[in-house]
Amino acid sequence: MSDERSPIDAIEETIIASILGVMTLITFANVVVRKLGGNILWAQEVTVFLFAWLVILGASYALKKSEHLGVDAVINAVSPPVRRTMGLIAGACVFAFAFLMFKGAWDFWANFGEFPETTGRWFPTGFEESFRGKGWYETTSTPIPNFMRFLEDWFNFGESYDKMPRLVPYLVLPLGMGLFFLRAVQVCIKLYTGRIDRLIVSHEAEDDVENAAKTLEGR
Repeated sequence: MSDERSPIDAIEETIIASILGVMTLITFANVVVRKLGGNILWAQEVTVFLFAWLVILGASYALKKSEHLGVDAVINAVSPPVRRTMGLIAGACVFAFAFLMFKGAWDFWANFGEFPETTGRWFPTGFEESFRGKGWYETTSTPIPNFMRFLEDWFNFGESYDKMPRLVPYLVLPLGMGLFFLRAVQVCIKLYTGRIDRLIVSHEAEDDVENAAKTLEGR
């Protein structure tokens, strides 16, 4: 089962909910403007970026809370020792997947952030000694807010940006995959110590919903 809700959980949930809310507002505003014959040029691109942030951060949070969907028919049919072994194997697979995704995410974003990619195909063996930075790459239509103008000195040699640099929306890749890798380590520890026996949401979630409904009815 998932751990009790912590302050960190509240922060993550607030961020995810805020992203969803902003996406909804932008989409609604663009629909209204279009009905009036106009168009918010950056609305679609920003919505796509926010959706990517929502999915990637949400995947990390769901792994932390063991709320990814899955089929637990086989898990529930075996004995606890076998179930634990299956959980450890699944955890090892998730750990390897998260590690590779984190490496790939860093290598994709690194040059946009004026950092070197890692060397090595599967595992990082170091960092590239020479690379061409892409800090000057901009998004297609998303304007850059004035409070982000400091990025011009940090990543664009003082040259002004006409649009938001890609390093900003793409930052969710190493950030989100880094969190995903951290969550993979945490759930592997929980599996090893016996605090959980699976990575997916179980039928216990149905009981939680039923108990919550009874609590609300009793108020």
